[in-house]
Amino acid sequence: MKHSVLAVLILATLGGCSTVPRDGPSGRAIERGAEADVNGASYAIVPLDYAVAERIKATAGPDRGSLAAAASSQPIDVIGEGDGLIVSIFEPSGALFGGGSSSTNIRSGGQSLPAATVDRAGAVAVPYAGAVRVAGLTTTEAAAAIRRALVGKVGNPQVSVVLAENASNTVTVLGEVREPGRKPLSVNSNTILDVLAAAGGPARPSQDIRVDVRRGDQTFSAPLTAVSSNFEENIRLQTGDLVSLSYVPRRYRTFGAVNAITLVDMPAGETTLADVLSRVGGLNDAAANARSVMVFRFERPEVAEALGITQPATIKGVPVIYRLNLEEGEGLFTAGSFVIQPEDIIYAPRALSAEVSKFFGLIQQVTRVVYDLSVTNTLTSN
Repeated sequence: MKHSVLAVLILATLGGCSTVPRDGPSGRAIERGAEADVNGASYAIVPLDYAVAERIKATAGPDRGSLAAAASSQPIDVIGEGDGLIVSIFEPSGALFGGGSSSTNIRSGGQSLPAATVDRAGAVAVPYAGAVRVAGLTTTEAAAAIRRALVGKVGNPQVSVVLAENASNTVTVLGEVREPGRKPLSVNSNTILDVLAAAGGPARPSQDIRVDVRRGDQTFSAPLTAVSSNFEENIRLQTGDLVSLSYVPRRYRTFGAVNAITLVDMPAGETTLADVLSRVGGLNDAAANARSVMVFRFERPEVAEALGITQPATIKGVPVIYRLNLEEGEGLFTAGSFVIQPEDIIYAPRALSAEVSKFFGLIQQVTRVVYDLSVTNTLTSN
């Protein structure tokens, strides 16, 4: 019975490699997935060398969105509802505005009237002139409108208007900023970076931040790094815009025959394959196949085209596996040149020798179990 049970278990193990515990697919299984015809293959395998790594870097960067189309030319130095105005009126005769007052909001020869706030109809109340519409006007234009309303009632009036409280020309900033809320716009502070500075700046590293500008029923998006490095992306905002900063962490994963199976947040700047292998302690010397270190990626279609890959693209990109041979000297140069992208998976399959060793270890465990069962049966029957 001992021998028959052992034979059955060994045959079962030999007949199905999936019975051997694994930490990922074998190199041969990965190759099979790319061996079907172009329409049936799951992905393309690309031998990774220094030339390929440099060609990828030379291809135009990914289209990660743009804010350039949201650049506004709308004036933001105009008066709006809720704004507080200081209206000063100088009347040489002093006939109408000669009364004394301690306020300095509306003056005539040192005399003044109460401050003015733009109402929901867009007007301010001015004595003897009535309600004067000023919404949509600059302060200079508003002063001229008030002066016209006073002509015939005040002798040669001189009017000036100063914006004391900017309540209408504002945008709302939310998300990953230190001081969210409504922020004012002015003629010398109206870009995204101006507004973010007023909000205390981003609360997380800029490499992991996406900027969304919501205007009406349209939304424009771009990475914060693009906004801070590309002049065209640092657009002028307009009144009523909603600016939202979202945290989108850049991460890669490592598993297989490496010394650390982990999910890693990418630091600022470029991260190469050599950096990744250093951070996880390198390959597992006793198990890894150094001739077949792999990077799984949904590649940009333009990069796939530049590399001559005919694999059809999916909604996420072209599924590609880059395979690097680290047993060759050039492999180290290539690893130092190949730039890792967010969501990449770095995988090292087990070497054949490690698989064989693992298989015989399992056989020894099975043999021991069968031996223990045989001894137990013998003792029980006696």
